[in-house]
Amino acid sequence: MRYLSQRYAMPYDVCKATLTDIGTEELAHMEIVAAIIHQLTRNLTPDQIIAAGFGPYYIDHTTGIWPQASGGVPFNACEFQSKGDPITDLTENLAADGAFL
Repeated sequence: MRYLSQRYAMPYDVCKATLTDIGTEELAHMEIVAAIIHQLTRNLTPDQIIAAGFGPYYIDHTTGIWPQASGGVPFNACEFQSKGDPITDLTENLAADGAFL
């Protein structure tokens, strides 16, 4: 969502296309992770769900995939920035990806 949100303020078409491509790829990663979680949990019994510590999650979401941190905090827009300034946005992207200038 970070890259797809930032593309609208990018003044350069090539950079805008790159942000679109990266954002699309990152969403594909989420789809892969969700598919793996579904495959690993789809046949669990209620006792296995409770024993694995998934009880509260399944009470709220049953077998739906809901992105959240291990502490139970759901994904939200606070996880990324889109300031509208290309340099600020690209610097934030580097920081979020663990890269160094």
